[in-house]
Amino acid sequence: MIVYFNDRFMPKEDVRISPDDRGFVFGDGVYEVVRAYEGRLFRMESHLRRMARSLRELRIRGPDLDQIEDVAQELLRRNELEHGDAKLYVQITRGVAPRRHTFPDPATPPTVYATASPFQPYHEQWERGVKITLMPDIRWARCDIKAVALLPNLLASQQAKERGAYEAVFVRDGAITEGSHTNFCAVFGGELVTYPKCHYILAGIMREVVLELCAELGIPVRESPVLEGELRDADELMVTGTTSEVMPVVQVDGWTVGDGKPGPVTRKLQRAFRELTQG
Repeated sequence: MIVYFNDRFMPKEDVRISPDDRGFVFGDGVYEVVRAYEGRLFRMESHLRRMARSLRELRIRGPDLDQIEDVAQELLRRNELEHGDAKLYVQITRGVAPRRHTFPDPATPPTVYATASPFQPYHEQWERGVKITLMPDIRWARCDIKAVALLPNLLASQQAKERGAYEAVFVRDGAITEGSHTNFCAVFGGELVTYPKCHYILAGIMREVVLELCAELGIPVRESPVLEGELRDADELMVTGTTSEVMPVVQVDGWTVGDGKPGPVTRKLQRAFRELTQG
């Protein structure tokens, strides 16, 4: 695999990351994951705009992000991923500096790392739906920053795996916020409801796409918390994400959503998204 590391393309095994890198020592960095369909990066501008915001919020002086799209295309080419499904990973940390809790000299160059790899789509799960499991949201109050420090998310994902679930979905103060790596939507009487954009959730690029598709398809949307106690009244549930796309949820812990099959709104959004990526 050919990767990009600090202005150079090289074999992945040749990358050497300093033990003093603040991403390694503190998780002091940000990242993005971007899907590629037949060599076309999907919503790259949106991902880079979100990465720029995350860098600003953490006060990391990142590189010129306009170059990242060129890097991404070159990674797809060098790894022979210009056809089929692929994903791009980009990570930027505050760089290498002596270990101290305060920021290093502002002139410290950031560490930039990017990879492109094949992606295996979730065809079976998209067709039949998945199970989710609910758990308390123990994360910090700046989930809107796409930081590499993901320990609470990892713990939740592992518990989901142990419970035979596709995703862990968080509950904060009695309301559903989002999943460990997805956003969450419910459908009540044909209306799609999702948690409002704020510091408690990461504003997903797929969440943005789904809201756009709803507007085009005439599906009413309400950005409002869904209470845990309301879930059983939902006609449909789904989680959305860059790799999950529009994922139907047919089971929550020990109970079944609706008739146990993906619903009509979910199916309509899946079809519209497929047309969007194939267009």
